[in-house]
Amino acid sequence: MKILLVEDDIPLAEALMARLSEADVLVEHAVNGADADFLVQTERYDAVVLDLGLPDGDGTRWLAQWREAGIEVPVLVLTARERWSDKAAGFSAGADDYVTKPFETAEVIFRLRALVRRSRGHAHPVLKLGDLACDTHGGTVSLAGRPVSLTAQETRLLMHLMHAVPGVVSRSELVEHVYDRDHEPDSNVIDVQISRLRRKLGAERIETLRGRGYRLRDPDAESGGADGAGAAGADGRDA
Repeated sequence: MKILLVEDDIPLAEALMARLSEADVLVEHAVNGADADFLVQTERYDAVVLDLGLPDGDGTRWLAQWREAGIEVPVLVLTARERWSDKAAGFSAGADDYVTKPFETAEVIFRLRALVRRSRGHAHPVLKLGDLACDTHGGTVSLAGRPVSLTAQETRLLMHLMHAVPGVVSRSELVEHVYDRDHEPDSNVIDVQISRLRRKLGAERIETLRGRGYRLRDPDAESGGADGAGAAGADGRDA
């Protein structure tokens, strides 16, 4: 999961980013609305955590502009304002959830994961595809009821593919959502990670579609039609 944190309180932002990173969440930070506006229009995020009291204008104004521009990224408002009128203004501007300060970081993480799941059409915290299950709260993966040991990057990559089922995820999208923007991976890192997941989950579970990207499939389900006809071999590297 990759999020944008819009918060001008630097100590608070640094503490929250540290906790989010410990939970395997990629975080980018903006200290004002203008920087956040540029980022949400040029980068892809799974969610935005937005403070309302920003130095260059109320957060609800920036949020309303994003919604008017058709930017539909889930937004969690994080603010010290507790009055119902402030909450109503946030929801009216297009907020998806609201947490007041002070807060428990674990609650913010749970709410963010719930927002991302629901934005992708998943209501339950455990994502399933056949006998493959991913617990988005605990960050654990099981196959046929048995736990699968994955690295943090492998888990993020698999979770992103699971959220996209039955869609196809491009290589560039995986790079953006699995790796920190300040630490761009080598060109073949995605291939290596996909190969490792195939070894741990089964080669037939991840399709490579030439020129398009990758897609998770349930190997026990009936074969999918023409869309899968262009899939490369299990270790195909031409997505």
